[in-house]
Amino acid sequence: MRTDPMGSDLTVYYDGGCPLCRAEIGHYRQCRGAERIAFVDVGRNAPTVGLGPDLDRGDALRRFHVRGADGRLVSGAAAFARLWRVLPNWRWLGRLVELRVFGLPLVLPLAEAAYRLSLPLRPQLARLIARRQH
Repeated sequence: MRTDPMGSDLTVYYDGGCPLCRAEIGHYRQCRGAERIAFVDVGRNAPTVGLGPDLDRGDALRRFHVRGADGRLVSGAAAFARLWRVLPNWRWLGRLVELRVFGLPLVLPLAEAAYRLSLPLRPQLARLIARRQH
Protein backbone atom coordinates (compact mmCIF):
# COMPACT_ATOMS: atom_id res chain seq x y z
CA MET A 1 0.00 0.00 0.00
CA ARG A 2 1.34 3.40 -0.94
CA THR A 3 0.99 6.85 0.52
CA ASP A 4 2.83 8.53 -2.37
CA PRO A 5 0.70 8.89 -5.52
CA MET A 6 3.72 8.68 -7.84
CA GLY A 7 3.87 5.27 -9.48
CA SER A 8 0.45 4.16 -8.24
CA ASP A 9 -2.32 2.81 -10.44
CA LEU A 10 -4.84 4.85 -8.47
CA THR A 11 -4.84 7.58 -5.84
CA VAL A 12 -7.71 7.51 -3.34
CA TYR A 13 -8.55 10.71 -1.48
CA TYR A 14 -10.38 10.15 1.80
CA ASP A 15 -11.35 11.98 4.98
CA GLY A 16 -9.16 10.50 7.70
CA GLY A 17 -11.12 12.46 10.29
CA CYS A 18 -14.31 10.56 9.49
CA PRO A 19 -14.73 7.24 11.36
CA LEU A 20 -16.86 5.82 8.54
CA CYS A 21 -14.26 6.75 5.92
CA ARG A 22 -11.39 5.41 8.03
CA ALA A 23 -13.18 2.09 8.52
CA GLU A 24 -13.95 1.73 4.82
CA ILE A 25 -10.46 2.72 3.69
CA GLY A 26 -9.00 0.45 6.37
CA HIS A 27 -10.87 -2.43 4.76
CA TYR A 28 -9.63 -1.56 1.27
CA ARG A 29 -6.03 -1.25 2.54
CA GLN A 30 -6.20 -4.89 3.65
CA CYS A 31 -7.41 -6.14 0.26
CA ARG A 32 -5.24 -7.90 -2.27
CA GLY A 33 -4.15 -5.28 -4.81
CA ALA A 34 -4.02 -2.40 -2.29
CA GLU A 35 -0.27 -2.08 -2.87
CA ARG A 36 -1.15 -0.54 -6.25
CA ILE A 37 -3.14 2.26 -4.59
CA ALA A 38 -1.99 5.47 -2.93
CA PHE A 39 -4.28 6.43 -0.05
CA VAL A 40 -4.18 10.17 0.68
CA ASP A 41 -5.82 11.56 3.80
CA VAL A 42 -7.37 14.95 3.00
CA GLY A 43 -9.06 15.34 6.39
CA ARG A 44 -9.08 18.65 8.18
CA ASN A 45 -6.28 17.54 10.51
CA ALA A 46 -4.14 16.09 7.71
CA PRO A 47 -1.20 18.08 6.38
CA THR A 48 -1.95 20.07 3.26
CA VAL A 49 -1.38 17.82 0.28
CA GLY A 50 -1.16 18.61 -3.42
CA LEU A 51 -4.51 17.49 -4.73
CA GLY A 52 -4.04 18.94 -8.19
CA PRO A 53 -5.64 21.98 -9.80
CA ASP A 54 -8.97 20.20 -10.33
CA LEU A 55 -9.58 19.18 -6.71
CA ASP A 56 -9.64 21.25 -3.53
CA ARG A 57 -9.89 19.99 0.01
CA GLY A 58 -13.51 21.10 0.41
CA ASP A 59 -14.63 19.09 -2.61
CA ALA A 60 -12.50 16.14 -1.51
CA LEU A 61 -14.23 16.16 1.89
CA ARG A 62 -17.73 16.34 0.39
CA ARG A 63 -17.42 13.47 -2.10
CA PHE A 64 -15.25 10.41 -2.61
CA HIS A 65 -12.58 11.05 -5.28
CA VAL A 66 -9.95 8.93 -7.00
CA ARG A 67 -7.35 9.83 -9.62
CA GLY A 68 -6.09 7.29 -12.13
CA ALA A 69 -2.48 6.99 -13.24
CA ASP A 70 -3.60 8.89 -16.35
CA GLY A 71 -4.41 11.91 -14.13
CA ARG A 72 -8.16 11.63 -14.68
CA LEU A 73 -10.17 12.53 -11.57
CA VAL A 74 -13.56 10.91 -10.89
CA SER A 75 -15.88 11.09 -7.90
CA GLY A 76 -18.89 9.41 -6.38
CA ALA A 77 -20.04 6.03 -7.65
CA ALA A 78 -17.64 6.22 -10.60
CA ALA A 79 -14.77 6.63 -8.12
CA PHE A 80 -15.84 3.54 -6.20
CA ALA A 81 -16.05 1.58 -9.46
CA ARG A 82 -12.50 2.65 -10.36
CA LEU A 83 -11.25 1.64 -6.90
CA TRP A 84 -12.99 -1.72 -7.07
CA ARG A 85 -11.52 -2.48 -10.49
CA VAL A 86 -8.00 -2.26 -9.02
CA LEU A 87 -8.81 -4.75 -6.24
CA PRO A 88 -9.03 -8.31 -7.63
CA ASN A 89 -11.76 -9.51 -5.23
CA TRP A 90 -13.87 -6.43 -5.95
CA ARG A 91 -13.19 -6.20 -9.70
CA TRP A 92 -16.51 -7.85 -10.60
CA LEU A 93 -18.43 -5.08 -8.81
CA GLY A 94 -16.44 -2.33 -10.51
CA ARG A 95 -17.14 -3.90 -13.89
CA LEU A 96 -20.84 -4.24 -13.06
CA VAL A 97 -21.12 -0.57 -12.06
CA GLU A 98 -19.30 0.50 -15.25
CA LEU A 99 -21.35 -1.84 -17.48
CA ARG A 100 -22.56 -0.26 -20.71
CA VAL A 101 -25.24 -1.50 -23.06
CA PHE A 102 -25.26 -0.05 -26.57
CA GLY A 103 -22.69 2.46 -25.33
CA LEU A 104 -24.96 3.74 -22.56
CA PRO A 105 -24.18 3.35 -18.87
CA LEU A 106 -26.58 0.86 -17.33
CA VAL A 107 -25.76 0.67 -13.62
CA LEU A 108 -23.65 3.78 -12.97
CA PRO A 109 -26.56 6.28 -12.96
CA LEU A 110 -28.38 4.12 -10.39
CA ALA A 111 -25.23 3.70 -8.31
CA GLU A 112 -24.63 7.46 -8.41
CA ALA A 113 -28.21 8.13 -7.29
CA ALA A 114 -27.74 5.70 -4.38
CA TYR A 115 -24.41 7.35 -3.52
CA ARG A 116 -25.98 10.82 -3.49
CA LEU A 117 -28.83 9.58 -1.30
CA SER A 118 -26.28 8.16 1.16
CA LEU A 119 -24.31 11.42 1.54
CA PRO A 120 -26.74 13.05 4.01
CA LEU A 121 -26.52 9.90 6.15
CA ARG A 122 -22.73 9.98 6.36
CA PRO A 123 -22.51 12.12 9.54
CA GLN A 124 -24.95 9.88 11.41
CA LEU A 125 -23.17 6.72 10.26
CA ALA A 126 -19.82 8.22 11.25
CA ARG A 127 -21.12 9.01 14.75
CA LEU A 128 -22.50 5.49 15.10
CA ILE A 129 -19.16 3.95 14.10
CA ALA A 130 -17.27 6.31 16.43
CA ARG A 131 -19.47 5.22 19.35
CA ARG A 132 -18.89 1.54 18.58
CA GLN A 133 -15.11 2.10 18.54
CA HIS A 134 -15.07 3.55 22.08
